Amino acid sequence: MQEEFLEKIYIIQPITRENAAKYKILQQEAVALIESAGATYAGTIYQNVHEINPATFVGEGKLAELSALLDGLGEITLLFNGELSPSQLLNISAAVDNRKVIDRTTLILDIFAKNAKSGEGKLQVELAQLKYLYPRLKGKGESLSRLGGGVGTRGPGETKLETDRRYIRGRLKYLESRLKEMEKRRHLQLERRKKDNVKTIALVGYTNVGKSTLMNLLADSDVYVHDGLFATLDPTARNFTINDVPFLLTDTVGFLQDLPHNLIEAFHSTLESALHCDLAIIVCDGQGEYDLQLQTTLQTLRELNFDAPYLVAVNKCENLTDFSCFPQGSVPISAKENKGIEQLKREIFAFFQNDFLLRELHVPYLRMDEYAKLKKLIIERSVAYTDDGIQVSAVIPTRYADQFISFLS
Repeated sequence: MQEEFLEKIYIIQPITRENAAKYKILQQEAVALIESAGATYAGTIYQNVHEINPATFVGEGKLAELSALLDGLGEITLLFNGELSPSQLLNISAAVDNRKVIDRTTLILDIFAKNAKSGEGKLQVELAQLKYLYPRLKGKGESLSRLGGGVGTRGPGETKLETDRRYIRGRLKYLESRLKEMEKRRHLQLERRKKDNVKTIALVGYTNVGKSTLMNLLADSDVYVHDGLFATLDPTARNFTINDVPFLLTDTVGFLQDLPHNLIEAFHSTLESALHCDLAIIVCDGQGEYDLQLQTTLQTLRELNFDAPYLVAVNKCENLTDFSCFPQGSVPISAKENKGIEQLKREIFAFFQNDFLLRELHVPYLRMDEYAKLKKLIIERSVAYTDDGIQVSAVIPTRYADQFISFLS
């Protein structure tokens, strides 16, 4: 049986004034991205730079040193943990003996192409890839021919990228028009939910912090769960209840530091479930860089003009006892071991307490016809029959409360 080839990727991590406090986290994320792409991490070289070199990213001297270091190590792909311009890509490739060179954006886009399952998800990934690759087509035909597969070649594929730019412009227009059609349908769904007074809660946050596991627990569902970055791309929605009050819970793509702008733009329509929710739950990893995750998530949401209220749930707390360092007001939970979930539900319901009233109603038998016309507006939690009528334990939307005053027990 032939052994499966795993692409080896070597990280070049710049250290700048802007990322000096978080470059190690960026490097660790790059390792996780490599593994999520199905490749093997081969090592890291760090480089202190006053500013990113516009021609070669890290400077010609460092590239010469890097080329010598990799000499004799066989076929290795170089990941520059940032975003390379078209000219940087070509110059670096030439300086390292035409080795395969990719950047952080290419790697993330590749993982998205690998994990996209729905038709809409695949369209969004292709749109993001083509927008990113289009300005890099000039002079890239030869380098594309050398790639021969691996990270950075999933999705549109080499053949399409080697065709003329006019074809790709047409493809971009087609993808954008298809996604706009889907966006219109999503808007209609949103309007219908508002009309039906369905309260929507969105799970948002960093990738791989347990959002899908939390959704499965809250909604008793079977959403795909995998320990890897960007395992969930396609938006999912599930119904669940708290105190018999129905809610719609949504989950979509997770965030990451320096998430490519094209990617955020392409996935804007599916992120609308978060943008137009009544309440967002920002999920962080209690065993990771939870504060950085929270700030990155909030920054990304602000870029999308998000202004909904939110709660913070710090997940993966099953082995933790001290929660004092967590963000103020956050709820420590373990979706894996079902800990803290009841507290989270109480916090959610408390947020909506002004929208719903838990009341006892008494409906005389002589007024049953009148009540029958109104009961579609409420949720009956229980009904008991008495000598002179029915006793109803109900959840009443506040906006309909006045219509039930005469039935209050």
